Formats: sequence, structure tokens, C-alpha cells
Amino acid sequence: MSTQSAGGTSSSRPTVTLSTLQKMKKRQEKFTCLTAYDACFGQLLSEAGVDVILIGDSLGMVLQGHDSTLPVTMEDMIYHISCVKRGNRGSFLIGDMPFMSYASETQTLENAARLMRAGAQMIKLEGGAWIAHSTNLLAERGIPVCAHMGLTPQSINRIGGYHVQGRDPRQAESMLTEARLLEEAGASILLLECVPQTLARTISEALEIPVIGIGAGPATDGQVMVLHDVLGISPITPKFVKNFLRDSNAGIRGALQDYVAAVKSQQFPAPEHCFD
Repeated sequence: MSTQSAGGTSSSRPTVTLSTLQKMKKRQEKFTCLTAYDACFGQLLSEAGVDVILIGDSLGMVLQGHDSTLPVTMEDMIYHISCVKRGNRGSFLIGDMPFMSYASETQTLENAARLMRAGAQMIKLEGGAWIAHSTNLLAERGIPVCAHMGLTPQSINRIGGYHVQGRDPRQAESMLTEARLLEEAGASILLLECVPQTLARTISEALEIPVIGIGAGPATDGQVMVLHDVLGISPITPKFVKNFLRDSNAGIRGALQDYVAAVKSQQFPAPEHCFD
């Protein structure tokens, strides 16, 4: 177990900041992201070298047993962010804004502030061009934003299922345009979920901000997975998932370290985890 500084971060590892991630993109160095929902795993992930921890509304499915992320509340997010914050040892923390928590300017500002007070260092919004105003609103007030495009689980009823987004050339062009718009609006990170790897590469190369992918191929600047998928305990196994615990010789800690190493060495995601 590594020692801790007075601030609660590991003394053996520099604290990851947004500036760290921006520099990694410029150096073309891949960075890692995993979800966590409690202090114990917050500490394990950070000590394993995970650069970014996402406290995601995926907790609605993997912790609460819902069939979507829609039932997750602000109170849920605040509770789990505060838990991960207490366990974190230097990773950068991103917190999800849950369904309908940013439907108006007042809601957006108040709820984002609540998540930041709970310990998030950045908040994540799902959507395309329509979240540009909210992104700008938050960025102007010093709240960093991660914009989430592609398959956006909060819009699952409109999308009609968990399908790859951006295969149609017109949709792909629209996504590139919207990604640029969100960067101009002040987004500091873009997350792409379930998009063809060629589109993810195009968007990643077009933007100056870091791009994180899940089911988006190897060309994005960072990779994110749901913790339960990495450990092979999710009830379903999407194409883009790899169970790192299965081949680990050192249990959960080893699986987390193997995930970090695989992303850093660009061995994950492999072709079988990507969409064309």
C-alpha cells in the first residue's frame, strides 16, 4: 500500500489534472479511465495507475439493478462522487450529470456546482449541438465539461436501443461538426461511445481537446470502460468489452494494472473490440 500525503493523494504518483491529460494528448501518450462508485475501488483504481475515474450514472445499472441510467438522481451522484473522492489517490475525477439535471440554465449551474462540491473535478453532459449552450455556460464559470457523444444512454428511448452511431455518412459528418462546436463552446474533453473507429480517429485528430473512447477504436487519446466489465461481472458483454480479471495472476489489482498497461501499450482495444 502506498503512503499518502496530507492531502490524501499517493506520494508515489503525481496528481492527474486536466493539464496532465492535455499534455498527454500532445505527446500522443494514451491515458486510461475507468468507472468507480465507492471509496475502496476509488483507491484501488488510482493506485493501479488509472488516470481518470468516471463516477458514472452507469451505477443505475451495475449497482442499482435498473435497465437504464434514467432513474439515477442527483442525490445518487453526489453520494457516490463523495465516496470515490475519499478513496482517490491522485486520479482525475469526472462526475456524470444525471438524466434531466441540466434541462435549464438554473438547473445546469446549480447541479453542476453540487457535483463539484461533492468532489468532481469535471462534469459530463450527454448530447450533441444542443448542449453547446450549457457547455459554454459552465466553462465560463470555471466548471470543466466533458461532452459525451455517440451512443448516449440517457437518450436511449429516442435512439431506440444500444446501437452504433455514426455509420451513416451524413450522421458521421454531423457528429464531426457537432464535436467541433462543443470544443468551441468550451468543452475540455470529448467522450465518444460506440462509433466506428474511422470516425473516432477523424474526430480525435480534428480536435485539440483530449478524446476518450469506449467502443470507438484505438485512435482516441484515452480509453474508458465500466469497472464491472473489466472485472467480467456484468450481466451482458458488449463487443467492446474485455474481461481483464480472467487472465490476471494478481486478482483485481492485477486486472486493473493489466488494463492500464494494455491501453498504454495500445494493445487494447484490439480489432475484435472495434466497430467499422
